Amino acid sequence: MSSTEPSKKMLGLKLPTDPRWVNIVEKNIDEILTDHAYCEQKAASTAISFIIGYPEYTDLVAEMTLLAQEEMSHFKMVHDRIVARGQHLGRERKDAYVNKLMTFFAKGGSRNDNLVHRLLYAALIEARSCERFRLLSEALEDKSLAEFYRKLMISEANHYIMFLTFARQYGDRKTVDKKWQDLLEFEAKIMKDMGNSELVHG
Repeated sequence: MSSTEPSKKMLGLKLPTDPRWVNIVEKNIDEILTDHAYCEQKAASTAISFIIGYPEYTDLVAEMTLLAQEEMSHFKMVHDRIVARGQHLGRERKDAYVNKLMTFFAKGGSRNDNLVHRLLYAALIEARSCERFRLLSEALEDKSLAEFYRKLMISEANHYIMFLTFARQYGDRKTVDKKWQDLLEFEAKIMKDMGNSELVHG
């Protein structure tokens, strides 16, 4: 995937994050760095789970192998920043956003449907992370940290495109696009209760 500077239209999100969320983060940098580190670790685990669950999809396995490595490199980058601040990695935080999001598609269905649904979930999580990182890159007073998030914002945009492309590749395009729009609408409802904590998706 080539580097992509994401536009709000490209991400397709129906409800933008309240910019005041950055003010909460600004007061709790150590908290969001810990949460961010675990987000990167979970992203790597998700990539590995695609490999384990769908080994016959050779192109997916190839991309997920690269993604798992990239996400763990991001984990290291975040962890290094935590240590440089004289802190240590804290305990994992529950991600209420992801837990709620992943209730949208009904359980069951075909194996292929489940793959498409998982890809759409992953695409949306990456899209929202990208939007949040954009806010941090534009508003954080710590310019080094702001630049750090600008670079990661571009990575998240590329991941979002990749997951959505795979979903459209493995499912009927018209059906997948309808599911994507429905998921975006559902996500917007979830986001009405978010933006009030120092978490990547909180």
